[in-house]
Amino acid sequence: METTELYDHAGATATPPARIPSPREIARHITGKEPAAGFDKLPHWESEEERLELFGKAIDEIRNRVEAQIGDEDVAYIKKVDAFSRAMEVVGRVLIHFSIEPVTFSAGVLALAIYKILQSMEVGHTALHQAFDGLEGAERFQSKTFKWEPPIDEEAWHKGHNVGHHQYTNIVGKDPDVRYGNVRLNPGVEWSEKNEHQIAQSLFSWVFFGTAMNLHFTGVEDLALGRTPEDSAMLKDRSEPKVRKAFKQLLRKYARHAAKEYVLFPALAGPFFWKVALGNFISSRMRDVYAAATIYCGHIGDDVADYPEGTKAKGRGQWYAMQAEAANNFEVPLPVSILCGALDYQIEHHLFPKFPTNRLREIAPEIRAVCEQYGVNYNTDTWPNTLKKAFRRLEELSHPNPEASIEIAPTREAA
Repeated sequence: METTELYDHAGATATPPARIPSPREIARHITGKEPAAGFDKLPHWESEEERLELFGKAIDEIRNRVEAQIGDEDVAYIKKVDAFSRAMEVVGRVLIHFSIEPVTFSAGVLALAIYKILQSMEVGHTALHQAFDGLEGAERFQSKTFKWEPPIDEEAWHKGHNVGHHQYTNIVGKDPDVRYGNVRLNPGVEWSEKNEHQIAQSLFSWVFFGTAMNLHFTGVEDLALGRTPEDSAMLKDRSEPKVRKAFKQLLRKYARHAAKEYVLFPALAGPFFWKVALGNFISSRMRDVYAAATIYCGHIGDDVADYPEGTKAKGRGQWYAMQAEAANNFEVPLPVSILCGALDYQIEHHLFPKFPTNRLREIAPEIRAVCEQYGVNYNTDTWPNTLKKAFRRLEELSHPNPEASIEIAPTREAA
């Protein structure tokens, strides 16, 4: 019977033991932490392979059950959220347009920001993940035709996020999101002096997060930063048609967004053009900062698994475990969760990226119980604590890797 190879935290491979590691040893190896006191009461498995296979089957059972239930209830839910968000848009734009003092203007900006956040997160992000594709009555939310509110090209985002990030989460060389611009999010990404100020760079990018994401996913960021094709996150093919397409994707979304927010609606206000443009600008910045504060919590932190280049899951169960351990959940009230687009349930979202958000919230306790049952790390904390851990990790990654850990010790066997 095969043994499971253990790794020390300096990156050196230890001599494989002559016996199969205990569940406690496996859990310590996976999480890098000592398991909880009650861990030994969990079932014991004959091998790591058996543990992961059973975990995968448990997750698949949940998947199959919920997929069979998705339908009219989910369409009704997203229509309700969409209608509320559009009501907020009307209220916001009317208040901004007719405001004559700061209180009414501020109320309008807040209402418009709520519209933009809901359309970006709970409605748009979910629709573009194909959650409503093929469902009767959800024609407006089909992923191939849905138009996102933030200035991020839908086609480019789908390629980078749905195909790249979700399939290869936190794997260096595969996941395009292990860095944004000059911000290093994974110890496997080569350090450079540009990373020294990455906390300041991150905070600046938050203010224009939609714009930054469009640069990232179209691949224009790769060109702007002078990356080689091999080192690029998105634009590895530098042929003229591909480069031209990248700029087309970038500009077509910017142009539509700018025309709506800074030309059309301000023009309707006549002499109050600049007041409306300012209100639209502030509401967009609120959307961007809120989205960034949500998204940065997803895969950064001391407890989150990072995977070195070449890591491959050996089976469906291991892939599920890798997805779960490379993500953070954070705990917020339901209204805040809706504004977050259920990205406070990042673990569930990565296990089931095509599930509607209401289903992710519904199954979260069950997923947590299954993870605990099979020794899979389930990271969850308050939103402030999760954000604090993310920035602590960002600060650590602004420096070169310590000499003893330049080779990253994989949390899963690399193949």
